[in-house]
Amino acid sequence: MQKPSCAEADQRLLAALRDCGTDPRVAAAARALSRAGEHGALWLAAGLAAAAVDRDRRGAWLRGTALVAAAHLASMGVKRVVRRPRPQLPAGEPLVRTAGRHSFPSSHATSAAAAAVAYGALRPAGARLVPPLAAAVCVARLVAGVHYPSDIAAGALLGGVTARAGAAWMRKPLEGGRG
Repeated sequence: MQKPSCAEADQRLLAALRDCGTDPRVAAAARALSRAGEHGALWLAAGLAAAAVDRDRRGAWLRGTALVAAAHLASMGVKRVVRRPRPQLPAGEPLVRTAGRHSFPSSHATSAAAAAVAYGALRPAGARLVPPLAAAVCVARLVAGVHYPSDIAAGALLGGVTARAGAAWMRKPLEGGRG
């Protein structure tokens, strides 16, 4: 038996996960998570809310939120260069509409991974709560049928690297005030 190519494996895994969306409850969850993660909204709102509540780390939360936004913008820039079309599955229409027609890298995965790294570094609760929710957002994009697994992996890598690169800046105390 011949080993499948990376593109074939990508397609097969996507088809298997998209099939999970035939369950109405799974489809509803995938839609909700996809909508929440659109343009990084979930993660940006979470960072701003944490900045409002956690006064001792307000500056760090704001810088972490800026890192999430920067990662998201970076993914949009890469999309414009790569221009990989969204998946076309024989099983039917995607479960959600998309803001653009290009899929690589997944901006949802980029902002989710950036939030997991950045916010996880600020609070133990963030390290426990954000990564599973970020993973759920990533899987939702596959179940929705709008990304290949390699789009998700590349987006998660881009987001994680972006947030990790800014970690020292994020934790730097504000001059003349609180962190």
